[in-house]
Amino acid sequence: MLQLSYLYTLIATPSRMPKQCQHRALQMSQLSKSFNLTQQVAETLGSAIIRGEYNENNPVPSEAVLCEQLQVSRSAAREAVKSLAAKGLITSRARQGIRIQAESEWNLFDADVLRWMRDSNPSLELLKEFTELRVAVEAEAARLAAERQDADKIAAIGEALERMRLAESGLDDPLESDIAFHLSILNASGNRFFMQLGRIIDTTLRVSIRFTNMRTGVQAGVYADHKTIYDAILSKKPDEAADQAALLTASALATINNALLERVA
Repeated sequence: MLQLSYLYTLIATPSRMPKQCQHRALQMSQLSKSFNLTQQVAETLGSAIIRGEYNENNPVPSEAVLCEQLQVSRSAAREAVKSLAAKGLITSRARQGIRIQAESEWNLFDADVLRWMRDSNPSLELLKEFTELRVAVEAEAARLAAERQDADKIAAIGEALERMRLAESGLDDPLESDIAFHLSILNASGNRFFMQLGRIIDTTLRVSIRFTNMRTGVQAGVYADHKTIYDAILSKKPDEAADQAALLTASALATINNALLERVA
């Protein structure tokens, strides 16, 4: 079991450990009630890697050093390293140590990696990639929903839309209702691959909606714009549903592209 008393002692006496280690020790102590020991180590290291705290000048410590810094067993450190390697974040080899993989190797569909990315103040470039995925998927999902006409799943779209209407009056959560609308369309597509993209689309929306709403000065998704998609699906108009969904995602992508251009100017 994690030696919390030791960690609290280290946290309380900063001179005994580097500042970064103080932060990770505090994070470990905060995670102790929600995660087992291996998960605590993986959570602490994984989120630090995603935030860019490790690099060529500050490499990930060896398993032995991690054991000392975090006061965990060698087996817990080893299993955490294996977990992060399976997520594509690191490699670990004898006589080579632990090395961070290129971002292109990260498993971006992994739930933990997605969450760490979401919480790491993502770059505009990552926001663009997130939104490009929406552009590729959401229009076709709307088309399929209009074609397949699953009454229960279309009703769920309508319920999410009603939540958006209420959110405009402060009677529901604007972000959660917006996300529910988009995810319900994926579900109504009837395509199991689209449906399983729900987790990454959820993360994408949580990041991109906040950014685009901040840029446009709108605090919630515009009910009327989303209603046009729902109406087309309900009216069995696949092409119109796809076109309206494409307009919505294209607008979000344009907002991000404009922000990138402003940064260069």
